[in-house]
Amino acid sequence: MKAQTTVEPLQLTNDLSSKVESIMSPTSLCSACTYTTNVNDSRPQTPSIFPAADTPPVEQTQAVSKQYPINFNGFSWPSIGTEQRRSETEDEKKARLAKMSDAVRTLLECIGEDADREGLLKTPERYAKALMFFTKGYEESMNDVVNDALFDEDHEEMVIVRDISIFSLCEHHLVPFCGKVSIGYIPNRRVLGLSKLARIAEMFSRRLQVQERLTKQIAVALNEILQAQGVAVVIEASHQCMVMRGVQKPGSKTITSFMLGRFREDPKTREEFLSLVK
Repeated sequence: MKAQTTVEPLQLTNDLSSKVESIMSPTSLCSACTYTTNVNDSRPQTPSIFPAADTPPVEQTQAVSKQYPINFNGFSWPSIGTEQRRSETEDEKKARLAKMSDAVRTLLECIGEDADREGLLKTPERYAKALMFFTKGYEESMNDVVNDALFDEDHEEMVIVRDISIFSLCEHHLVPFCGKVSIGYIPNRRVLGLSKLARIAEMFSRRLQVQERLTKQIAVALNEILQAQGVAVVIEASHQCMVMRGVQKPGSKTITSFMLGRFREDPKTREEFLSLVK
């Protein structure tokens, strides 16, 4: 008589289980984008990144903001203080700047400087205002950036805007890195105003960043808006954290790229893009 074999069910670890659930979840697509369906129209439908009047409750909005490129309020990877920065009153803005100025004064004193000497008297306030400008991307919404610059166009060839200047702050040392970004996409019969590509790059760069994440955020957000056949982003930048400190290597450049769709799948398409942005 043939012995029966009992197969134990596969036990997933908590970490692996959560990953599987995330992949299989019906919300793995961006819930922030709604689509209109027309059986008579075979063209791709435009994702509506502009929130409807019946937006979800606050707790749901906070949950999706951590998961999706663009949330229900049009924010793209918002920081924990994004809503507060956008909604604060003039008095609250003044209180924020005063708090930051006091912190800068403390730093000046800690490095052995005289914060009361003429050249440094207004430095704390100046630096506080400058830092708010350097990080203004936290306050910007994709709704504001894109506005109404999405257009139906019978065009399916590569669109590239190259050598867009970007300036950002390294989140590890709070020193600048700056360089050029080149953005390309293959439309799915829908195009975005050219200046909006530069504005999207500006929005993400005006935050505390690492170049790898910056490259990916630009590409993923653009793909989310356009539902393009492919998106490609290349950034070449010089990092002052490698020039002014640490290894101290002036002239060194860091190049990062992120490809989606046809740019990732088709080597010839990727090669064409890379040759055009050199």
